[in-house]
Amino acid sequence: MAYKIVLDAGHGGEDPGAVYIDRKEKDDNLSLALAVGKILEDNGIDVVYTRTTDIYQTPFEKARFANETGADFFISFHRNSSPESGQYNGVEVLVYDKKGIKYQMAENIVGALGELGFKELGVKERPGLVVLRRTKMPALLIETGFINSDKDNQLFDEKLQEIAKSIADAILGTLDEETVKSPLYYRVQTGAFRSRENADRMLYQLTDQGFPAFILKENDLYKVQVGAYLQLGNAVNMEQRLRDAGYSTVIVTR
Repeated sequence: MAYKIVLDAGHGGEDPGAVYIDRKEKDDNLSLALAVGKILEDNGIDVVYTRTTDIYQTPFEKARFANETGADFFISFHRNSSPESGQYNGVEVLVYDKKGIKYQMAENIVGALGELGFKELGVKERPGLVVLRRTKMPALLIETGFINSDKDNQLFDEKLQEIAKSIADAILGTLDEETVKSPLYYRVQTGAFRSRENADRMLYQLTDQGFPAFILKENDLYKVQVGAYLQLGNAVNMEQRLRDAGYSTVIVTR
């Protein structure tokens, strides 16, 4: 299935968002949205941006625009802020409610960013936010660290491309997960963990090596799996590649 995703760089134009010294949230949001979008486009996703320049749109305009595109997902990029500088740090993802694929995608994004050194603040419900309430498709709002936290800013600046890749990989992994719900698909499993942290560690080791890995949660276990194949022979070939790379594997179906 070909997916269309709307990426929203929060704020813009006359609305700078949160400001810390000379740093404006709207600029960070746009840089990250464009970086994530490029990776998604390179992986076959139809990406639509609410903005690619420094313009202002109301939250209602953003939601209306997203609805008009007929997209499958809406993802908004933001940075958090606290009353006092350095008071808090960490990443969180906001959703309308903790249901469905958007919640799984949000959890995957938080876990991915945690692997890069951000404190994981989790997934939180924010049904009052216009871009989460008025969008007709599954919607997420990513708070990529606190703009008035020097620790988070250092991570953001030094690891921007890694952050973008981690978010994109989490999105793609979640979409793969949705795709493989049919029992006609063969997948190669490399591990099953009770700890999400251990599963994330293996996931990003696999993706760093170029394997199309994702996490599937079943019966309180986080299962790390690779690929989704209609032909058993293709799964066998992937299994051999993984074994050559040093992984213990088993072919599964669902």
